[in-house]
Amino acid sequence: MIAIDKQKLLFSLHTRNTTYQLKADRHSVLVHTYYGPRVSGDMSYLIRYADRACAPNPEEAGLDRTYSLDTIPQEYSGCGVGDFRLPSLELELPGGSVSASLRYTGFELREGKYALEGLPAFRGTAEDAQTLVVFLEDAAAQVKVELYYGVFERYDLITRAVRVVNEGKRAVGLRQCASLCLDFLRSDLDLVTFDGCHMMERCPSRAPLRPGVQGVGSVRGTSSHQHNPFVVLCGHDANEDYGVCYGAMLLYSGSFQAQVERSQYDNARLVMGVNPYQFRWTLGPGEAFTAPEAALVCSPQGLGQMSRQFHRAIRERLVRDPLEGRRRPVLINNWEATYFNFNADKLAEIAETAAGLGIELFVMDDGWFGGRSDDNGGLGDWWVNTDKLPGGLEALVPRLQKLGMRFGIWIEPEMVNEDSALYREHPDWVLKIPGRAPARGRNQLVLDFSRGDVRRHIYGQIKAGLSSADVSYVKWDMNRSLTDVYSAALPPERQGEVYHRYVLGVYEMLEWLRRDFPHILIEGCAGGGGRFDGGMLYYTPQIWCSDNTDAIDRLRIQYGTSFCYPMSAVGAHVSAVPNEENGRITPMETRGAVAMAGTFGYEMDLSKASPEDRETIRRQTAFFKEHYELIQYGDYYRLSDPFRDGPYTAWEQVSPDGREALATVVAGGTRAAPSFLTLRLKGLDPDAVYRVNGGEERYSGSALMEAGCPLPVMGGDYWSLQLYLEAE
Repeated sequence: MIAIDKQKLLFSLHTRNTTYQLKADRHSVLVHTYYGPRVSGDMSYLIRYADRACAPNPEEAGLDRTYSLDTIPQEYSGCGVGDFRLPSLELELPGGSVSASLRYTGFELREGKYALEGLPAFRGTAEDAQTLVVFLEDAAAQVKVELYYGVFERYDLITRAVRVVNEGKRAVGLRQCASLCLDFLRSDLDLVTFDGCHMMERCPSRAPLRPGVQGVGSVRGTSSHQHNPFVVLCGHDANEDYGVCYGAMLLYSGSFQAQVERSQYDNARLVMGVNPYQFRWTLGPGEAFTAPEAALVCSPQGLGQMSRQFHRAIRERLVRDPLEGRRRPVLINNWEATYFNFNADKLAEIAETAAGLGIELFVMDDGWFGGRSDDNGGLGDWWVNTDKLPGGLEALVPRLQKLGMRFGIWIEPEMVNEDSALYREHPDWVLKIPGRAPARGRNQLVLDFSRGDVRRHIYGQIKAGLSSADVSYVKWDMNRSLTDVYSAALPPERQGEVYHRYVLGVYEMLEWLRRDFPHILIEGCAGGGGRFDGGMLYYTPQIWCSDNTDAIDRLRIQYGTSFCYPMSAVGAHVSAVPNEENGRITPMETRGAVAMAGTFGYEMDLSKASPEDRETIRRQTAFFKEHYELIQYGDYYRLSDPFRDGPYTAWEQVSPDGREALATVVAGGTRAAPSFLTLRLKGLDPDAVYRVNGGEERYSGSALMEAGCPLPVMGGDYWSLQLYLEAE
């Protein structure tokens, strides 16, 4: 609910449990008054004024030396005119100056949720969302700024977006345009970021705010394996169940920046948006620029509640799932079974074995197209290699369908090999700096997706292939970062637009794919988890979480991912052992239990599996199908922290009514004389009585949560348990 006091120019954005408030003050500066647990009243009484040395005063303040832009909390910060903290907006004006000074001019209230042209955004109707638009202007620059706020009361979700319009007669340069600025009248907060590397993504890192600027970002052209565009600010004592926590997610799949500054007077400012590195956008007269959407959740009840609110909102108001209301299939991917060395008979052999074990979707990975026999050639030539697949997809797919399998396919549209027909014909279609030899990654170059002609050509080939057979799944991969970022199609003064135009091009092509093939489930991938963000989830309902499929490493990767992203979006597979990345050997039961926390599938040569492992796979697929709704859409609880030394890692999914739950426990290495272990559950109905795995013993919900459930003494390394609880 949005409440507006027109006399005070006070805007209060209320959700079920929180309030976000802003106000135009006496000098028409839009100040941020409050964000936190739900309150009533004008919270601007918290803003105090004093004559601070070296704090400039704007012209409107006259001789009042207590009023400075450098000391008051602002809703969207400018630059160059007296606020020395992190800027949200930097304008390069025709005379060469860089500055921005914004003042309030009006507002608009709408029912429903705003949309952003060409950009991902949460969706809302008049029944569950409202929009507030606040108008600011820089009169000297003749630039208007529109601040968009979406309010989802049920999810405790506030979304933010920004649109900048040049209302003058001369071009203006944008050097920075953040999506979110959030000021706090406190700094006793921890910053939590989610960091790592290829094959070890989204590991939580938590530290108290220190004086100055700290943060994360990416200059790789993707949101990256190294840092995720999601951060948390919380109290020092906040944990899973206690404390006020603020989560901020940027719905963007390119280079981003999230910075927090603790000021000299112990205030904090979070600024989040497109990374200003090599960014400069030219706004001609009448032209507009729209910054990506940011989403905020404030949880008064700890990190766990924050995560569950994000999970619900992402599942129900961001993801567009072609299988909504239906179960997604359990899949088998041939990559780790065959790599590039396969033919139609080998694929059919894998599919036949998989079908007998309850697996329903066969995904053909890299190596099916052009002259592709290794990763040195073929990318860009999206026609079927009929030497491997005689008769093309038209012959292969019906053959697999007769085995009871649906069919999926791997593509990497954004990349090209120099050893390809496409590159030989169009060498200017790649990102390449004139006069400089380009850097390669995986022996491939990056196509210039900022160009419409490049996108149309690639999409035409892929569309023809997908139209030739009954394809129900596409894995969209992207296996290198952007370098040599220069477009032959743009003049020198607009090269600062290439990074962002590239991302817009990816989004556009994904939208074409969704439009023309609305039945196809798309899984995103970027060398595994290098583009796991809210922007991609708008187009791809699930994302390959990491190229690391080791079950024990995945405990940490999936734990960090869960702080923002729902498990129904996490691509997770069972692979063979010893694991090809680290050589670890884990039981099939444990590999299945860990993968089952995500979308679930297999990536191995099942013909080499032992009879015992095949029987385990048959049981796993049946169990996943039986409990699909609970596993994928239940409320998610982290029961332990795998980054701390402990006897086990555990998590739990609970049905919304609390009548059903599944707890999963995975142990570390075994030692002699082990302790007796007890698992304390969460989210149950305290007054209900539960049976565990259908046994005769009965336990109250309160007992299971407060005292816990005894775990059996198990032998061997990396054992796992799944405890299914059902209320009587």
